[in-house]
Amino acid sequence: MVGWIGQWRSIAKEALDQTAIVTKFLCFLHVTNNYLCSSILVHGPSMLPTLNLTGDVVLAEHVSTRLGKVGLGDVVLVRSPENPNKSVTKRIVGMEGDTVTFYADPINGHRSKTLVVPKGHVWIQGDNVYASKDSRQFGPVPYGLIQGKVCCRIWPPDGFGPL
Repeated sequence: MVGWIGQWRSIAKEALDQTAIVTKFLCFLHVTNNYLCSSILVHGPSMLPTLNLTGDVVLAEHVSTRLGKVGLGDVVLVRSPENPNKSVTKRIVGMEGDTVTFYADPINGHRSKTLVVPKGHVWIQGDNVYASKDSRQFGPVPYGLIQGKVCCRIWPPDGFGPL
């Protein structure tokens, strides 16, 4: 009977040790993915020709946004203002205080609008203005919705490198 209890104690200790290792690894993945960098599959026509229509895997780092180090021309990962369960990838074309002029409907007319980006907001647009839903439709985006700065494309291999 004593040998049987010792055997179960040994098995229980081994199970707890393995569980602790797996838990630490999952915590490491969580912290890395949410606070340092993450890989994202981006697809659709809005960022043509910078990103492929069929999909690219890009690396988005999350440190710059927390430090306020994103600016004009940066491609960013943004929580969609229309659907919080979705993220979009767009380029920053206006920071707070900037005056932005844009075509409200570039396909059906050449009527332009001008506005000043309010404090705490950015103006984002897709590179393909003819097929992008962006600030032209939903207005300036609060800086807090920026999740990360896209730093490089990691897939497909022939497109690997900084954006």
